[in-house]
Amino acid sequence: MPFPPPPRLPSGPRRRSLLAAATGAALLGGCSPGPDTDGTAGSPSAADRARAHAARDSAELVDRYDAVIAAHPALADRLRPLRAEVVRHAEAFGGTAAAGPVNPSASGNPSASATSPAVPSDEKGALAELAAAERTLSDRRTGALSALPGELARLLASVAASGSAHVYLLTEGAA
Repeated sequence: MPFPPPPRLPSGPRRRSLLAAATGAALLGGCSPGPDTDGTAGSPSAADRARAHAARDSAELVDRYDAVIAAHPALADRLRPLRAEVVRHAEAFGGTAAAGPVNPSASGNPSASATSPAVPSDEKGALAELAAAERTLSDRRTGALSALPGELARLLASVAASGSAHVYLLTEGAA
C-alpha cells in the first residue's frame, strides 16, 4: 500500500512568524540611533560608514516609493505608511529623506526624470519591483549584522525585519 504524499506547505515565511520576528526585532533594537557602547566589533569609523550607508540606502528606497506613488496614484494609500517607515529608518541611521506627503499629480511620471528610478507601467509590476528592492536591501542588511557593533547591529536587524514585513505586505498583503 503506497503512502500518501506529505501535505504541501506554502513556501516562504508565514505571516505570523514574519510579524512576530519584526515585532521582536523592533522591541530589541528600536528605531532610534544611539552610541555604539560595546565596541566589540569594528572600529567607530567602520560603524560610521555602515550607518551612513544604511541611511543612504533608506533614502534611495524612499525615492523608489515616491516614483511608484507618482506613477501609480491609485497605490498611494497603500504605500504611504510603508514609505513613512522607510523615512523613519533613514532618520534613525542619521540620514534624511523627504518626509513630506507625496503629491502624485505634482510632477507627472517620475520615470522620465534622470534621478528617479524607472517604474513599470502596470501596478502589479511596480509593486513587485518595489518588493524586490525591499527584499534585496533587507537581505544585505541581515548579512552585514555580524560585522557591526551591538547597538548598530540591533538597529540594522530591526530595520531589516521591517523590510521583510514590507516585502510581505507588497507581495501577499491586501491588494
